[in-house]
Amino acid sequence: QVQLVESGGGLVQAGASLKLSCAASGRTFSLYTMGWLRQAPGKEREFVAVITWSGNTYYADSVKGRFTISRDNAKNTAYLQINSLEPQDTAVYYCAATRAIRSSWGVNEYDYWGQGTQVTVSS
Repeated sequence: QVQLVESGGGLVQAGASLKLSCAASGRTFSLYTMGWLRQAPGKEREFVAVITWSGNTYYADSVKGRFTISRDNAKNTAYLQINSLEPQDTAVYYCAATRAIRSSWGVNEYDYWGQGTQVTVSS
């Protein structure tokens, strides 16, 4: 069992940067694949980025080049650095985790979820 708590969201202007954090409980954080997903108003939740337990990273095409996912196993924390924010990035951003080996990293591939952190980008 792992508990996830996101932080770092806020209201920012277009072009700004934010760094989201996901703090995880437990002593086996390094064994989990960590994902970031988001849900915009009126839309379905979508995959943003994932970092596997071995450090491999994958991104949605829509965020490549602007988003960077990372992890610090010593701090039991995963991060999502978001640069050049755009109004269409406005969403609730969720951290999620799984220990399973997956061939894809969509919305349904995670076992644990945080409560989410709101990111609002004004134009």
